[in-house]
Amino acid sequence: MSTPTTAPAPGARNERPSAAGKTATKPQGPPNKLRAWVTRAPLLPALVFMIVVTQLPFVATLVVSFFDWNALYPEARRFGGFENYQEVLGDAALRESVVTTAVLTAVVVLTSLVLGLCLALLLDRTFKGRGLVRTLLIAPFLLVPVAAALLWKHVLYNPEYGLLNGMLTWVFGDDGPQPDWVAEMPLGAVEVALIWQWTPFMMLILLAGLQSRPADSLEAARIDGASAWQIFRYLTVPHLRRYLELGALLGSIYIVQNFDAVFTITSGGLGTANLPYTIYQTFYQGHEYGLASAAGVLVVLGSLIIATLALRVVSSLFREEARS
Repeated sequence: MSTPTTAPAPGARNERPSAAGKTATKPQGPPNKLRAWVTRAPLLPALVFMIVVTQLPFVATLVVSFFDWNALYPEARRFGGFENYQEVLGDAALRESVVTTAVLTAVVVLTSLVLGLCLALLLDRTFKGRGLVRTLLIAPFLLVPVAAALLWKHVLYNPEYGLLNGMLTWVFGDDGPQPDWVAEMPLGAVEVALIWQWTPFMMLILLAGLQSRPADSLEAARIDGASAWQIFRYLTVPHLRRYLELGALLGSIYIVQNFDAVFTITSGGLGTANLPYTIYQTFYQGHEYGLASAAGVLVVLGSLIIATLALRVVSSLFREEARS
């Protein structure tokens, strides 16, 4: 005997069993707006603090940049429009400082990348005392920038009691060369100090890239008879490309804005005045608030362009890591 089938009641909804044997339910709707705001509420103080500390001063600087404003003659203040920007872009000293900033940034970033890569390759190997060596190599980056610049100016570069000239005396005797490092190579003195401080930063980024290499690809290359140079050329360098770009862009952002080393070692003299130091001179020594603000706005816009490129590199790096 066959069992009679019961027809569904009129108006009843046909429910299809899910894979787990349960009736499928409708997906829940969007979360409650109040609940979403409650979730975001702890972030609001940080957002307000960031706006007050960074955005409001920038807006004030942008407003001041449109005024002809000298602190020595406050009654003569007037709205000048884009006159300050035209004067800043036509200033020979500012153009020279732009070239100095570009040369300083390029030399420091490229040299730090090369030295950081060499140190990262060294630390990627296993040897006794690697943890201590890594800590010592990171130490320069942890120093306060002014303290690092003072260290190089007085402890190393000083022509009378500096360690560099002391080593030359120890090697060549009392008749050996005793150069005045800051006076004879001012821009090079600033570059060496910055390279010493920023090489650990590049080393950390590249070491993270080296330790994220796929071990199976390296092992397969060794089994196929690839040499160490071939592994470095065809596997390591392509894998580190994103990390090299990231280090170069982040380093460029920081070096472009560097003020401490130039101010401490050379005081902006002997052709070492970069953009931040030129703005400092215009603001504090020339008392030209409008010109200094216009130059500062242009520097911020340039830094934003570099930062945008850096963020794109970082996002592409994360997408590449997610796919692998």
